[in-house]
Amino acid sequence: MLTHLDEKGRPKMVDVGGKQDTERIAVARGSIQLSPVVLERIQKGTIKKGDVLSVAQVAGIMGAKRTSENIPMCHPLFITGVEMDFEIDEERSMIHIEATVKTIGKTGVEMEALNAVSIAALTIYDMCKAVDKSMIITDIRLVKKTGGKSGTYIREEEMHER
Repeated sequence: MLTHLDEKGRPKMVDVGGKQDTERIAVARGSIQLSPVVLERIQKGTIKKGDVLSVAQVAGIMGAKRTSENIPMCHPLFITGVEMDFEIDEERSMIHIEATVKTIGKTGVEMEALNAVSIAALTIYDMCKAVDKSMIITDIRLVKKTGGKSGTYIREEEMHER
């Protein structure tokens, strides 16, 4: 049964009112591939729009907080914490992005973590596109979630990374 459709097949928001409040955590990751020139300029702080990773960090946090405004069936949530992490991979000329989102509530924060990674990557793209428009945003995925009725999920290939 599709939970986001009513008996007439029209979209609806799922009623989570009867669910138990539990601590819920979601971790998402993604990457952006850039030219070595752009990566070097980010590291040296010479991108004209400013400190790329600091702005992307704030954008990711804002993205997590505003997920319900972007995804029609997401519930507005009281988020208790968002952590953004960026890892520079000089060998592959990439920036790996990780978002961890936490709440205590009736529904999970997987979409908030995925949105945080997406918005951070898009912010990096936006801030650097004047230098190079060929950047590629890639591999955005949920790697872990805890809490709720369905329990813990860990993406198997991620278990030994980081």
